[in-house]
Parts: sequence; structure tokens; C-alpha cells
Amino acid sequence: MNTSFFGELLQTISDRGRALLDRGRRVDASVHSENLVELCEHLLSGRGEASGAALAREILARYAELTIGPRIAFFEALAQRFGTDAAGMEQAIAAWKAKPSDATAADVHAASEPRRQELFRRLNLAPGGTGLLVRMREQLLDVLDKRADLAAVDDDFVHLFSSWFNRGFLVLRRIDWSTPAIVLEKIIRYEAVHEIRGWDDLRRRIDPPDRRCFAFFHPALIDEPLIFVEVALERDIPGAIAPILASGRPEFVQPERARVAVFYSISNCQRGLAGVSFGNFLIKQVVEEISRELPKLATFVTLSPVTNFARWLARELQAESSAIIGDSDRALLSLTERPHWWTDPEIFGKLQDPLRRAAAYYFLRAKTAAGLPLDAVARFHLGNGARLERINWLADTSDKAIAQGLGLMVNYLYELDDIEKNHELYAEGRTVVASNGVQRLLRPPLELVPIAG
Repeated sequence: MNTSFFGELLQTISDRGRALLDRGRRVDASVHSENLVELCEHLLSGRGEASGAALAREILARYAELTIGPRIAFFEALAQRFGTDAAGMEQAIAAWKAKPSDATAADVHAASEPRRQELFRRLNLAPGGTGLLVRMREQLLDVLDKRADLAAVDDDFVHLFSSWFNRGFLVLRRIDWSTPAIVLEKIIRYEAVHEIRGWDDLRRRIDPPDRRCFAFFHPALIDEPLIFVEVALERDIPGAIAPILASGRPEFVQPERARVAVFYSISNCQRGLAGVSFGNFLIKQVVEEISRELPKLATFVTLSPVTNFARWLARELQAESSAIIGDSDRALLSLTERPHWWTDPEIFGKLQDPLRRAAAYYFLRAKTAAGLPLDAVARFHLGNGARLERINWLADTSDKAIAQGLGLMVNYLYELDDIEKNHELYAEGRTVVASNGVQRLLRPPLELVPIAG
């Protein structure tokens, strides 16, 4: 994927535009004193492509120099001064009421668009503009929890990014030991599920014949992966992560003898693209790629972390009474509050059954107030049409996995013939499709009061 030609073309346009700007400033010296917001107004006022690209580059360069306070002030200006033109909107609505037609309806649609969106489009003309705007949105996310008044700015970013990063623009590339080092370094840095501890660890994950790694790239972000998935080829569905990540595996699975493809880590790389979905496309395309390479593969599963279970269980144990956890299980589950309980055979031997029962309830019944599963990873895979296949006991005893999921991991099964049906069940009724084995873990169903996530 070589986009250097287009990058050089944009750079040339921008350089020529900068020369035009410099000549223009001999007449309009006030441009020198304009602040960042005024420059944005200047960009929207309507310039040629060359001078517009140069001005966009200057705006983004000045923005990059802002500290936190001025940056928030800039976001405030985007929210307050670059919204919908109310007067233009009223005129367009009046024209549509006077003469309803496709043309006047289109005018209403155009008038309703916040000016921010056109500003972002013009800023995107700058060389490297797409990546800089993704970074800008990442910095907006840093303050969004405390500044609800900036949500409209974020909505506009998501709206545009959903188009700019449409699946049709994404390129799937396999990551292996011959991949350029600049990309491999980012794979190490962006791994969000199971930390990659240096180059040797990375090589164990991408170089052996029974390991695969695939990533999505976008032409505007050279050598910047958007999302990647790590895959292990196995003979059976795994119930723990340690054998997959082990440094001294005694033997490799010959790819032609593998029957199971295990997606054991999916990492989003660009925080500024949060809310723009890539994962569902990635899994489906990787399934297609691996199926073409290894047609004998019959099973596609994940080995997934459990993200919110420990917090949910702690809340249930702290309640005076629980409709979910009986007294006998409560006494046993309280043992999870002891330090390093998972290393004590006398404790973890007693916990397996009650903990898996509680986990079955967590996955099958516990919902947010909006009716969604509490577990974020579950929402992703169930929404993609997977089936909750198995809950694995003490499958990951890393500090992070214990803190989040009390060591549990789960397998989501992608049964190719059932993906669409499962997706529809989840989309229409939030139905959690699960194997008989998982359902048997659950005691007789109880009425559920929605629990805030």
C-alpha cells in the first residue's frame, strides 16, 4: 500500500498555496494577527484548493502547539461558533414549506449541517490532515466526560470518520516477520489485550506456521494500523491463554492439520476512531482469508477476556440481599476477596462451580438499563452473530484478568451458517445465543431488574 504519490501531490498543492497566501498577506496584513478561530472562519470563507490546503496546514500546525487550556477553548469555539446556521435553516425550511420538492428538501438538509463538518473537510485537505484530525478527536475525548457541551463536536467527528473510514477504503494486510519494523513497533505498542513483551514475544505471535496476524489499514494513514487481530491455529478449542502465549511451546501445529482458528486478541489502535466500527468487518474478512488458505478449518472461535464481571460480582456481594446469589454461594464467592485466592488449591477448588454459575447469570441475564449485556466484549461478538460457547475457569491469571474477570475467559463461536440468524436475534431482541453447556450452568431463571453498567 504505497500512497506516497498522493501525499507528495497534496504537499505540492499546499506549498503552492502557501506561496499564494504569502502574496495575499501583502494586501491583507491582518491575517498575521488572526487567532486560530479566525483562521478557521477564513478557511470557510471560500478559497481555491491550493491556498485552502495551505491554510488548513497552518491551522493544524497552530492547533498542535496549543496547551490544554487553549485547546479546550478551541473546542468550545467549535461548539458555539461553528454549529448550524439558524438563519439559513429558517430560510430553507420556509422555502420547503412554500414549495415542497426534492430540491428544497436538499436545501434543508444542507442548511442543517453544522459548519464544523465543512471545516473538518477543508482541514482534511492539508497533508497528513486525516491523521491530525484523528489526533484532535482523541484529545477531545480526553475532556468529553466532563464537558457534555462538547458532545455535538464529537458527533460531527464520528459522522465524518464513519464515511472516511468506510469499509470500502480499508485494506487488509497480513502482519508477519517481513512487515516493516515501523509497523511491527506499533503492533507491540497498540496490543491492548495481552501485552507483547518485546520483539521475541512478538515473533512468537506472528512468525510460527500456526500463528497469524491481520490488520486493517487506511490509505490516508500510512503504516498506521487501525485494528488488528491475532490468530492461533489449533486442533481443539482452547480453554486458557497461557499455552497460546507460552515462550517454549514444545511443538507447532502444522497448518494443514489445524481444525480451529482462535481469535485470541483484537486491538483497536486509534483511540480517536472510537465509535467507528472495524472489528466486525475484520473478523469476517479474516475468516474468509484463512478459509481460502486452509479449507479444512472447521471452527472459528475467540478466546476472549471478561471485562466487567469482577465489578458486577463485587456489587452483588456488597448488597444486603441478592436475587442472583444464594447464601451458600455468597459465602464461597466472598473468598475471591482474599489476596491471591487463585493460587490456593483449597480456595479455588471450592470456587469453580459457584463462580461459573454467577458468570452464566452475568452473561445470560444481567443487563444494563438499556437492555444490553453488561460485558463490552460480549456486546461486540454477539452483535457480530457469534454464540457464547464456553466459560473457561482460571483461563487467565494475569493481574489484569483477575482484576476484571476473576481469571475467567470465554469462547465465542462463529458458526458460519448461523451468524446472520444470531445477529438478528441479538439486534431485534438482545437475545444472548448460548450453547447448552453455558445454559446448564444457570440455575432456574429469576426475574431480572436491569443493572446499571
